[in-house]
Amino acid sequence: MYRYYVNKNAQPTGEHEVHTSLCGYKPLPENSIYLGEYPSCQAAIIKAREYYEEVDGCYFCCRECHNR
Repeated sequence: MYRYYVNKNAQPTGEHEVHTSLCGYKPLPENSIYLGEYPSCQAAIIKAREYYEEVDGCYFCCRECHNR
């Protein structure tokens, strides 16, 4: 299980990235929303969509959920 966060700041392409707590590219605490602990990034992406319509997994820590 990993702790997941979504970036409050959208990427230039419009999506908000989901990161694990261990990611070197995760946003600063004031720029992130804690999503919870999940066994996979897919579950974290579903939770992040409660906050933002456009969501994507981080290329580095959630590669299996990275689409853009």
